[in-house]
Amino acid sequence: MRNRVTPAGEIVDIPLRGAWTGNRGVLHRGREIVRCHAGDLWITCALAFKDRWREQWLPNRYTHLYFHDEAVSFAAGHRPCGECRRSAYTAYRDAFPGRPSATAMNRRLHEERLVRGTHVRRRHELPWAGLPDGVFVLRDRHPEVVVDGHLTEWTTEGYCRRRKLPRAGTVAVLTPPATIAVLRAGYPVQIDDSAR
Repeated sequence: MRNRVTPAGEIVDIPLRGAWTGNRGVLHRGREIVRCHAGDLWITCALAFKDRWREQWLPNRYTHLYFHDEAVSFAAGHRPCGECRRSAYTAYRDAFPGRPSATAMNRRLHEERLVRGTHVRRRHELPWAGLPDGVFVLRDRHPEVVVDGHLTEWTTEGYCRRRKLPRAGTVAVLTPPATIAVLRAGYPVQIDDSAR
């Protein structure tokens, strides 16, 4: 079903399993996605929490989205949920520049992920030097994650080809700069083992 999220934040129909779920509000009508987001609250949630279970595609209820790993969710512009992932949320918030409220974090991430007034994805031109593990870049229109001193390409079937990490120049980065700061501060982002 069309409920998987790519590093570019697109919602697609692919078989790749998700290690995390999350939402951006009510995005569906029936079983069809009809919009990209319903506000600036984009969160990443645990697949299981306190034995809760909720049917997908319920009318007027948030749309379940799925992410291959936490690095993908961060690149798409999401942050950890403050309820089902409290310790991750606290670690993320404490490392976020200025340690703002959840509302202020949501606002800043929204400004960094989309061109204002559009659904067009922002890309940030940043130097290769100092990009921490978990950051997604865009090379030749392909998303690649920085991990263990190299780049691994992400595809709709999972991670595949590895490349050497360049040391000089700049690159188009998908991961919002505020989240990059969180990663630089040592947040332990979950990256699927296949990327290593």
